[in-house]
This record gives sequence, structure tokens and C-alpha cells, in this order.
Amino acid sequence: MVTSTRCVCSVLALAVTLGCGASGPQNPAAGDAAPADLVILNGRVFTADAAGTMAEAVAVRGDRIVRVGTNEEVSALRGPDTHLVDAHGGTVAPGFNDAHVHFIGGGFALGQVDLAGLTALDAVQAAIRTFAASHAGVGWVEGRGWLYAPFPGGSPTRQQLDAVVAARPAVMSCYDGHSIWVNTRALEAAGITRETPDPPNGAIVRDPATGEATGHLKESAADLVRAVMPVPTVADRRAALDAAIGHANQFGITSIQNAGDAQEDLPIFEAAYSAGALQVRSYLAFSASGTTTEPEVEGWEADRARLADDPVLKLGIVKIFADGVIESRTASMLEPYTGVAARGDMNMSPEVLTTLVTMLDRRGWQVQIHAIGDRAIRASLDAFEHAAAVNPAPARGRRHRIEHIEAIAEADVARFGALGVIASQQPMHVALGDMNMEQPHGPWPDNLGPERFARAWAWRRIQAAGGRLAFGSDWPVAPLEAGQGIWLASTRVSLPGGVSQAMPVGDVIRAYTSGPAYASFEDSRKGQLAAGMLADIVVLAGDIVAEPPGTPTGVVVDTTVFNGRVVYERQASTAP
Repeated sequence: MVTSTRCVCSVLALAVTLGCGASGPQNPAAGDAAPADLVILNGRVFTADAAGTMAEAVAVRGDRIVRVGTNEEVSALRGPDTHLVDAHGGTVAPGFNDAHVHFIGGGFALGQVDLAGLTALDAVQAAIRTFAASHAGVGWVEGRGWLYAPFPGGSPTRQQLDAVVAARPAVMSCYDGHSIWVNTRALEAAGITRETPDPPNGAIVRDPATGEATGHLKESAADLVRAVMPVPTVADRRAALDAAIGHANQFGITSIQNAGDAQEDLPIFEAAYSAGALQVRSYLAFSASGTTTEPEVEGWEADRARLADDPVLKLGIVKIFADGVIESRTASMLEPYTGVAARGDMNMSPEVLTTLVTMLDRRGWQVQIHAIGDRAIRASLDAFEHAAAVNPAPARGRRHRIEHIEAIAEADVARFGALGVIASQQPMHVALGDMNMEQPHGPWPDNLGPERFARAWAWRRIQAAGGRLAFGSDWPVAPLEAGQGIWLASTRVSLPGGVSQAMPVGDVIRAYTSGPAYASFEDSRKGQLAAGMLADIVVLAGDIVAEPPGTPTGVVVDTTVFNGRVVYERQASTAP
């Protein structure tokens, strides 16, 4: 796979903003017969409008779509210098918009040990051993993606990691991002001993016989090790961003919504933007916690005002963590986990969460809340409901969001539509749950039991009850490819004992295009293929609308167009 070099467009061109809510195939203004810069012909054009309108071809001039229609209509705009993309009957859709991603972290992960999908301990150890041997000069050996399934009891130990990396500190992040697995040298570097107390909202897993740390650190306990790890330089972070951009473009992703860390990430994104290298539209979230103060939020607002509506680099949203994850029993549940008294603590009390959300809402910020357990989901919905009751409604509307929504109580399904709260979900999290299963059991279903497991990941029921969906990957937690999520969300029949969550493929595509555009207040300029909309387009190798993908690899990207320029083309030699 090769990224085209003819696609870097000027920042001046990127900075043009046009608010032009459009729906369905449209023609340019009468008399506008100037040649198009790019045309896509012979496609099955899925416009992603509400009516499901289909067309054959798309014409682009500059950074805008100027015509969506038949091959004949679009061919009339071809000139001697028009670039032609032949779709060969494949689906043509708006560029995919990943509604929840950790983009620079994903870029770093591309250069670390990849443990994704490995379900046997010997395979995990072999991957780490091979990486460590080929990176002998690296001080700390880092990796990510381990599942719970390979480890007895779902909890890895330092001895298992010492067996393959003993002389250097080694840190492996769990696929869910809420635990790390470290070796003895890393524990020593962090000064973690039997006497080290658990930090707030964190746990040092300990040997029940000796009290010594096992090497598994949950939630904020991971920060004890991260605090002594080498700090990436600005150049390191920029290289990670560049790697992430190329990775995104090859999967048809032209927009991302970065879930937190704008405090650190904004200068890196701005430098790439200024250099004309930010070939993915980016909506960055600031991070808030129960200790965030109003003066601290005020300090973000100059940047927000400067980038409130930039079409490439945008601010305006704040992320809050309400709880953790089910696998490690840190998600907050209404009823206890199976077989234990604990139900998982929230990261802040519901009262503090409501106060924080109400303050941010009053100041005009969009809010997204990580909430996985049913108690955290309910508390988040309650906070949004309270904010709407006491604060004046902003002119643009609210469009607050909850992220993940894995284990929802039945009574809360319809509240998303009633409150106008967006359900931001990641279909491939279901597949990761499958891979964590030691058939027929695994930490996710075993922790909740069959009744709660059966109603998990309820995107179809939320939509049916009037809620809006925005799909993403949570990369590097799950693979960045939107195509894998399209496969899962359109084919997943049901969880054991549950109601089918499979959705029509058209609805799933909208959840990766027009849905995320709405979720970032950008539905007037992207997320659909129509005249006047930004020219972000993906061309697929087959017609997935007529023949939905039957496997995780069934969605193949042939061409990615960002801002009117081709930024990725699949090599002909790799064509099926």
C-alpha cells in the first residue's frame, strides 16, 4: 500500500469554510461549466443522506464536490487536466469519520510490540521476545494489545514477562487501555514495593500469599510506572502523528475525533496543519476530571475561539471519564459483579459529575463521557438532563455524547433519543470481547452474567428508540479500519440470549460518516456526498451496499480522497 505524494494541499485551501447543508445528488449552479479537478465514474455512489440516495459519479473542484449524478452528467465536467478515478462498480461513500480515537497514541503503537488478537501465552511471549531482540538498543521495551484470555485468571504476571525480557524494563498496555503489564525491572524503576499503597481510582494487583506486586497495574496505578518512563520528544510525537495519518488514509479515514489530551496534542496537530501535512480532519477534546476548575476551563477558551469552526483542526469538546472497564471490574454497575460484592466505583460521585457537566454546558462546551457500566451510563444521562434543565439552550443545540455504552440498563435505552444524547460506540469492541473468551467463558460475560451480557452493546436498540449513533474504533484499543466495524455491525446477529444488533449496511455506513459529522457539529459541510460538501471521499473495491461484507477483511479501500486530492491509492498488484 502506497500513499500518493501528489495530494498535499495548501493550508490556505484547507482553511476555506463553507456551511451549506445539502442532501442528495445536486447540480452546480446554472452556467457553472468549468472543468472539474477530479471525477469519479462508474461507482455505486452511496450519498449517505437520510433517503439512501444512490448515484453513479462524483465531480470535484478544489476542495468541494460540485456534482453528484450519472456518469454522463459528471463526464460533462471533465477537462484535459481532470484526474479520473474509475470506481469499477465499487461503493463510493463519504470519507470515513472515526468518532473515537487516540490518534498519536495509535501512531506510537505502530512502532511497538503488537499483541492484538493473540490468545495463547506462548504466542504473546514469542512476539515480545522477537521484538526485544530486534530492538536491542531500546531502553524500555513497549507494546500493547494484550487480551485477558491468555493469562490464568485473566491477570498477567511479571514472571511471565521476565521470561522474555529480564534485563530491561518492559511495559505492555492492555488492549482496553485500562491496565498495564510490567516486568520486575519496570516495578523496580517505579519504586513499587509491597508497601506501595493503591492510588485513587487504581489498583496494584498483589500476590495473595506475599503481598508483592504481580506486575498487573489497573487504571491510575499504571501512572506510577508511566511517571518514570522516557518522555517522548516533540519530534517523536510529530513522527507518531505522521504515521497515524498515513495509516488512516489507507483505510479511507478522512476525519478523526480525538478523545482527550488536547492539552498536550494541540501543538503537534497545529504544526502538522501549518506544514500542510494534516491530511485528516481532526476534532480534539480537552480532558477534565472531578478536580478540574472553572478557571482551568477558561484557560482553554482562547484556543477554542480560534479553532471553533476550522474545517481541518477543530476544538470545542471536553472528555470526562466516569468509570473504567468491565474486564477489570472497574466499570461502575448498578448491581454487583457476578460472585463478588463489588460493583465498581465511579471515578467521581454522580453529584460531582453533574456539577462538572453543568459548568461545561453553561460555558458552551460539548461534553463526551466515557461510561461503560450501567451505573455510569445512568449517572451521565442524569448529568446531561440536569444541565439541560438549568442552563439556557445554546443556539446550535447541545449534542452531548456518551462513549462506549457497553452494559446499559434497559430503562436507559430510550433516554438517548429523548435527551438528544449521541451514542458514540465502537463495534469492534464486541470482537475484542469474543477474543477474550475462553469458550464458553471470558472476563466480560463472566463478570456480568448472562442477563446483562445479553443486552450489551445495544446500538441498534438505541437507534430504534430515536437515538443518534456515531461509530469509531477507539484505536489503538481496536484496529483503526472502519471496514472491520462495518462488517461487525452489519452482520452481528446477537450476543447469547440477546436481541439482534445487526443493522442494515447503509445505516452502518452512515454511523461512520454522517453520524460522526453530526456529532462534531459539522453535518453542514461533510458526512454526505452532495454539491457544496467538502470533497472527502472513499472508493471501495466492491459494492458493499449490495453485498455486505462477510468477513472482517471484506471492506477494501481502493482510493481515498481528502480535501479534493487523492491521498491514497491501492497498488494494482494488491488488487483482488
